[in-house]
Order: sequence, then C-alpha cells, then structure tokens
Amino acid sequence: MQNLWSERDAAQLSTTYAPSVGEALALRTYSSHLLGSELALVRHGGGNTSVKVEGQDLFGNTRSILHIKGSGRDLATLQPRDHVAMDLESLKALRHLPHLATEQMRNQLAQLRLHHDDPMPSIETLLHAWLPATYVDHTHAEAILALTNRQDGEQVVRQALGDALLIVPYMHPGFELAVAALDAFDQHPQAIGMVLMGHGLVTWAEHAQASYNRTLELVTRAEQWIARQASHATPLSVDVAQAQRTYTALAPKLRGLLSPPQSNRAFPRQRTIITPIIHHDMLQALAAEGAEALLTTPPITSDYVLRMKPWPLWLDNLEQAEARIAAFQQRYTAYLHTHGGAQPPTPQHALPHVVFIPGVGALCVAQTLQESAILADLTEQNVRVKQAVKASGGTYNPLSEQACFDMEYFLLQRDKVATPTALPLTGSTAVVTGAAGAIGSGIVRHLLDLGACVAATDLAGAALESLITELKPQYGKRLLGIPMDVTAPTAIQQGWERIITHWGGVDLLVINAGLAHVAPLAQLEMDKFTLLHKVNVEGTLNLLKQAAHHYENMQMGGDIVLISTKNVFAPGASFGAYSATKAASHQLARIASLELAGIGVRVNMVAPDAVFSDGQRASGLWATVGPDRMKARGLDQAGLEAYYRNRNLLKEKITAEDVAHAVAYFATRQSPTTGATLPVDGGLPDATPR
Repeated sequence: MQNLWSERDAAQLSTTYAPSVGEALALRTYSSHLLGSELALVRHGGGNTSVKVEGQDLFGNTRSILHIKGSGRDLATLQPRDHVAMDLESLKALRHLPHLATEQMRNQLAQLRLHHDDPMPSIETLLHAWLPATYVDHTHAEAILALTNRQDGEQVVRQALGDALLIVPYMHPGFELAVAALDAFDQHPQAIGMVLMGHGLVTWAEHAQASYNRTLELVTRAEQWIARQASHATPLSVDVAQAQRTYTALAPKLRGLLSPPQSNRAFPRQRTIITPIIHHDMLQALAAEGAEALLTTPPITSDYVLRMKPWPLWLDNLEQAEARIAAFQQRYTAYLHTHGGAQPPTPQHALPHVVFIPGVGALCVAQTLQESAILADLTEQNVRVKQAVKASGGTYNPLSEQACFDMEYFLLQRDKVATPTALPLTGSTAVVTGAAGAIGSGIVRHLLDLGACVAATDLAGAALESLITELKPQYGKRLLGIPMDVTAPTAIQQGWERIITHWGGVDLLVINAGLAHVAPLAQLEMDKFTLLHKVNVEGTLNLLKQAAHHYENMQMGGDIVLISTKNVFAPGASFGAYSATKAASHQLARIASLELAGIGVRVNMVAPDAVFSDGQRASGLWATVGPDRMKARGLDQAGLEAYYRNRNLLKEKITAEDVAHAVAYFATRQSPTTGATLPVDGGLPDATPR
C-alpha cells in the first residue's frame, strides 16, 4: 500500500471546505478521497468513513454530531455534504436497547438526520457512532478479505496482523454487528483496529491522517503475509484474440437469454448491457484446475450480493446455455423460498448477473452501462481475492446462502443502490448511420438523452471526429464513434462487432446515411446515379441484412427506423437520382417490416423535409441542393429557409430535433406500429403517405 497523504493537498482541500464545514469534516473528506482512490481498499460505493464534531442547534446549545458517509456514496468523489449529519447522542442511546429490528433501525436512522434532504446514512452508522474515536474508517480491503474468507480465517488474521486487533465473527450488518463490535472493543479498548470477518477492516484515531495511516499499515501487513505464502502456478496457455472473436459471435444470443422477461407489451424483455472481461489474467483464472468450484461461490463480502446475486453462472459452451440458465433460475427460486419464509420476496428477476465462460471470459449483465461496468470491476476483485486465498494455501470459505439472502433483501442495503426512474431507452443500444450530418447528430444526441448507448457511425474524417469530441464530455462511454462505410458489408460487420464488444448487442438501427445530387434526367450522368444507388439503396440493403441476422440471433426483438424523405411521395424536378434511390430504400424498409415482424422487429420510416442544420452542423444534402435552389428562386440562404418554412401548412421550421423526436416515437414503441411512415414536414399535402 502506497501512502498518498500530502500535507499540501490536505491543506488545499481544508482551505476550500473548512470555512463552511469546519476543519474536521474537511480533513474527513480528504482522507476519504485517498481511501476511495485505492481500488484495493474500496469499490463503488463501498466502505464507510465518519467523523465526530461539536456543533450548535438553533438555540445556541452545543450538540454532538456524527458525520457518516451517505449510503452508496463514492468515497473517491464525495463532497462534505455526502457525510450525513446525525444526532450523535441519540445514536449512542440506541446502544442500550436489547434489540432493534431492521425497520425500526431504518426509521431511527432516517429520523436522526439533521437535514431532511440528506441521503440515508450507511448501514454501519451505529458501529461508527458507538466507537469513541473521532475518525473511523471502514474498508473492504482485498488483502484483508483474502485473510478472513477462508476456513482458518481467524487464525490467519492473528498470524498476519498480530494480537493488537479485535476480530469479530461474521454476522449480519446493522444493530447486532455493532453490538458485537462494541462488546469486543469494551473488553480491549487499547486495540488499534478491528477485523470484521467477511466485512473488512475498521480503524480509528483522533486524527484523520493517523486513522488513514493505520489502515494502510494493516493492509500492507496482510499483503506481505499473502505474498510470503503464495505458490506460483505454471502459466497456462490462453488466446485472448480468439476469446474476443468467440465472445463477439456468442454475445447477442446470450444477451437475449440473459435479458429478463417483463410484463410490458412493447418491450417483453428488459434490455440490458453486457460488459465483458476478456484479458490474459481472467482467461488464466477460468482455465485453472478447480476454477468452477472456486469462482462460482458467493461474493467475497455480503456488501456485493445485491449487485452480483448469490452466485455467478458457469458455462462451458453456448450449447448448454439455455439449460444452465434455466437451472440457475430454479436454484434462485428455491433459494428465495428456503430463506424467505412463508412470503418470500419478489425479485426483479431470477437470472444471473455474472457469467463465466472458460476460453471466453466473464460477462457482466446489468440494465445500465454504469452498473455493468461496476459489476465487472467487482467481478475482477472477487476473482483476485479467491485466487489469493487458494494461492496462499487456504480453502475459500464462502458466505452462507442465508447470509446472502439477508443482505440481498435487507432494506437498508437496497436503499444503497436505489436508482431514480429509468429513462425510456435505458439499457437500449442504438446505431445511427450518417451521424455526422445535421439530422444524424440530432438523432444521436436525443437518443443519448433518452438513456440509450449510441454508436455514431459515418465515414472516417473530421466531421465524425468533431461530433464525438463535442458529445463525449457529456455522455462518456455511452457514446461510441465508429467509422463505417455503408456500401462495404465488411465495414458494417466490423463496426457491429465493435458495438457488441462494448455493449453486447444492438436494439435500434437508424438508417440515415445518404447522398443527394441535382441534375435533370436528360443531363443525369450514370456514374452519379450509380453512386447514389450504391449509398442510398445498396447501403440500406447492407444494413438491413446485418440487422436481420443480428436480431434473429439475439431473439429479443428490435427496431429499425429509416430516415426517408418527402421526395418519396412528392419528388422534385432535377432531383430524380435522389428521389428514385430513396424511394427504393423506402421500399426495402417496407419489405423488411413484413419479413422481420415474426421475430419482434419493427421497421418504420420517418420522412422529413428541409432540415438545413443542427446548430452549427450544416446539412450535407442542402450543401448539395441549396445553391441550385437559391439560384432558381433568386434567394439567399435565409430566404431559402424562409421559403421552405412558409410552404408547409404549419409554417414551421423543421429541425433535426423534430426528426429525432419522430425516431424516438418509434424507438420507445409508443404504439404497436410497424411499416408506417411518419412525415416531419410541417404539413405537405402532396407528400402525405398514401
């Protein structure tokens, strides 16, 4: 463990926060950041830190306050307000109760907050309140868990860390664990820390730096003991490139099998994101002797059960997937009935969240990209700790099913991962072609705002790069920029494989890429017509074929939206190449709606008119068409836009956002519709689909 404490950084943060929250809470924030930035100590909302201070109430009376990390808050990034202010004396009074039921404790923790809009405090609030030290740190250090999670755990902790620590046997977190911990402390108040079997390490001190230093000192001792005991197995031969290829081929099918069914007519399956873990160390771990028995045990700490479920699923090959998944569901249902009593809780679903496949890697399945990434991180940590136990001569001692159940359905634990209402396209993945143009960029942005993961595709170059540069800071890893030539099936296949690698599959294809050309038929050059045919017609066909194969493989439905044009229904003079090839593209989409409905795929068309730009991003079509139209009518750019606005019934300017909302109408399945064309033109009677 590297000690990262910096007097300069601590002073700088104190200068920032101390005037408003006090020196103690400012330093509590700083040391929490240090703990949270070390992934070997805490992960994603795990760990707890607290500080006790004196404050004043409205009457000027002195009162004792506990600032304890809010449940689910990330130590690495939290702000002072994320340490919930609690009535410390009232928390201490709870120590005298003979028992405190879960719902009672939850009510007490909610009531004893000093600010009504603060988050719920940590489930370990009572432990922090009852320990007398000013600063208390609780981490789920990998090295500590590698000592405790074995059959001879208490003996090993003593060997590695000495007799100056308290050891508390595993028990459910909350009131009972806090009582047991304080009983142990009362008997040995000189102890320098406490190991909670299966829960990690607790240290304390009167100063933030001293408690932080003690955590690092004890974890370092644990790491050194493990290193001394470790045996070194002969490396196994693994092929990462082949594993990646295999994953790309099987992921869509597995995504369909692992996406939970739901009572939603529009979306019979909840859409999910898969984050794969495919690298040398993971493949080695899965290929090791006894890997299935070791790695399919419950998580290394009960804190992880809610995200990971009690066990992962092990698949030797895709052929056994359906049977193994069905067996997992039966086992999970039996687990609920065994441990849930006469009225077992209703789970969100009984499907696994983590799947191990030897020769392929680990698959982490969740409803959002963020949750699947967290799940992947926790999975890697679980594998490392279990391997460390085995390599250091131990026999892994897993949590019992009852302990898993008690945490998975513990109200305060569920509060920790409670999320706001999901956006309409949360868990969905989309491909938008021609994304760097005006209409394409508007569609990409709107789908991202609705919660989707979006692959923005276009020809390689500055236009696509600028779009990704513009949107990436806001949308992060939910946005991929993928160069893709729709006239090249190989390029489409490679782009599709990149999307599968990141997210597991595709739910929505928006076919927007297209070219325009202005020339009367008598002067239309065949090479120009052929080029438009290749992009507008063959490109559409290439994409439809790719999507059809993908949706057939995935077996969970999907959507295709073609960006058509009013010219399909009301073509313009000197616009024959565009009108004819877009009409062919439109007809292909209509045929696809007939052919793909049987596998739950909806194919619809959006027919816009006169979208000149999306912000500063100009329309490529109007860059081609505009000069001829302006010359013919004696107008400048502003006059041309006014002309097209005034020719529609509603006298509306049609924007890229308007087109994006039409796409979203179909993508969010507002009605049971396929094979339809939705005009976005302000009302053009001659262009009304008929």
